[in-house]
Amino acid sequence: MRMVAENSSVTEFILAGLTNQPGLQLPLFFLFLGFYVVTVAGNLGLITLIGLNSQLHTPMYFFLFNLSLIDFCYSTVITPKMLMGFVTEKNIISYTGCMTQLFFFLFCVTSECFILSAMAYDRYVAICHPLVYTATMSPPVCLRLLLAVYGKGFLGAVAHTVCMVRLTFCAARLIDHYMCDIPPLLELSCTSTRVNMLVVFVDVGINIAGPNVTIFTSYALILSSILHIHSTEGRFKAFSTCGSHIIAVSLFFGSGAFMYLKPSSLLPMSQGKVSSLFYTTVVPMLNPLIYSLRNKDVKAALKKTLSRTLFSQERGNT
Repeated sequence: MRMVAENSSVTEFILAGLTNQPGLQLPLFFLFLGFYVVTVAGNLGLITLIGLNSQLHTPMYFFLFNLSLIDFCYSTVITPKMLMGFVTEKNIISYTGCMTQLFFFLFCVTSECFILSAMAYDRYVAICHPLVYTATMSPPVCLRLLLAVYGKGFLGAVAHTVCMVRLTFCAARLIDHYMCDIPPLLELSCTSTRVNMLVVFVDVGINIAGPNVTIFTSYALILSSILHIHSTEGRFKAFSTCGSHIIAVSLFFGSGAFMYLKPSSLLPMSQGKVSSLFYTTVVPMLNPLIYSLRNKDVKAALKKTLSRTLFSQERGNT
C-alpha cells in the first residue's frame, strides 16, 4: 500500500458524515449504535445457532449462515467508522484505510448479491423439484456455489480498488459521505475517471442483472409450481417462505441500483447517502428477522439450545 499512497497527492481524507447539523449528531449516534448492536447480535446469534444445531445443517441454512457472516462483516466495515463521525469534530481516515474500507465494502456487497441468488436457486429446487433436492443441492454443489459467490466478490472488489488507486486526488480531501464509496471518491479525483465509470456500470450491471435474472426466474417457476398445489396450507407455507426473501431482495437491489445506476445530476450525494443506508445498515439488521426468526425450524432450534443451556447451568449449580 505504500507505493499506492505515494501515487496520490493526499495521505488522508475527511469523512463528512451523514449530516452536518449539530443537533442531530447525538440522536443519530444512539440510533445507529442501536442498529449496529441489533445487527451484530442477530447475525452472530444466527451463525451460532446454525453451527450448534445439526438439524439446521442443510443447504438452505448453509447459505443463510454465510449470508449472516457477510452481513456481520459488512456492517462492521461501515458502521463503527460512521459512528465516529457523529462524536468527533473531524472524522479522518487515512488513504490506506479508505482504500481498505472500499475493498472490503465492495467484497461484501458483491458477495451478498450472489448469495441472495444462490438462496433463490436453493428455494427453487426445494419447491419445484423436492424429490431430487438432496442430490441437486449436495454438499459439493453448495461449496462450489459458495466459492463462486466469494470469488465474484473478490474479483469485483479488486477491479474497483485497482481502478481507484490509479487516480490522483487533488487538494480537496473532504469525502461527502460517511464511508469511502466509489461515487464520492470519484468526485475528488483530478484525473480522468472514464475507466472507473465504465467499470462501475459494467460490474454493477452484472451484479444486479445476473442475480436478478436468477432470482426472478427462480420465483417465476416457484409461483407456477405453487399455483399447482391444491392444499391451501401447502400454498401458504410456500408463499411465507418466499415472501420475506423477495422483500429483502427488493430493498437491497433497489437501493443499490438507485445509488449506482442513476446519473449524478439526478441523484445528489445527500440522497445517495440516505439510499446507501438501506443496504449498509438496514438490510443487514433485518436479514436475521426476515430470513429466520419467522422460521419454525429456527424457533425450535433456539428453544432447544436455550433449554440445553439452562439445563447445563442447573447441573453446574448443583
